[in-house]
Amino acid sequence: MAYDFNPFKKQIASTEEWLKKEFQQIRTGQANPSILDAVKVEVYGAPMGLKEVASVMIEGARTLRVAPWDKGQIKEIEKGITLANLGLSVVADDQGLRVSFPELTSERRTEIVKMAKEKLEEAKKQLRSHRDVVVKDFDAKEKSGAMGKDDAFRGKKDTQKLVDDCNKKLEGEFTKKEKEIMG
Repeated sequence: MAYDFNPFKKQIASTEEWLKKEFQQIRTGQANPSILDAVKVEVYGAPMGLKEVASVMIEGARTLRVAPWDKGQIKEIEKGITLANLGLSVVADDQGLRVSFPELTSERRTEIVKMAKEKLEEAKKQLRSHRDVVVKDFDAKEKSGAMGKDDAFRGKKDTQKLVDDCNKKLEGEFTKKEKEIMG
C-alpha cells in the first residue's frame, strides 16, 4: 500500500518558505527592501502595508528610497517606519523618504544571529509536529490492520528521511544568513 506523502511535503515546503521570509525580515548591514514588508502605515484612517502606498528601492549599499504614491502621506509613512522599531534612521525630503541602515556593532550582530537561530528552532519545531502527525497516522493504520508492520516501519523511515533532508536545507539557510549578518 502506497502512502500519500504529498500533504506532508507541502507542509515541509511551507515551513521552508516561512523560514526564508523570516530571515528576509532580519536586518543585516545591507539595505534590503524586504525588511520594510512588515511596516504598517495609517492611510485615510486605515492601516495599510508600506508596499500598498509607496515603492521601495535600493538607493545605495546602506540606504533605501521610499517614494510614496501620494506625497501627502510622507509624514504617515515616516511615522510607520519609526513605530516599526527596526533600528533604521528615516529622513524625509521632497521626493519621499530615505531609510538608512546604520553600521552594526559586533554585539548587535551576535544578537541578530541569536534571533535567527531562534527562528531556525521554531521552523524545526514546526517540522517535528508535522512529522508526529504522519507517524501517528502510520501507527493508527498499523493498529487497525490497514497497513502491515513492515510498511508502517518503512513509512516512518521515509518520513524521517524527508525531515532530515529538510533540516539540512533549513541549516543551510541559517548558515547563509549567519554569514550575511557577520560579514
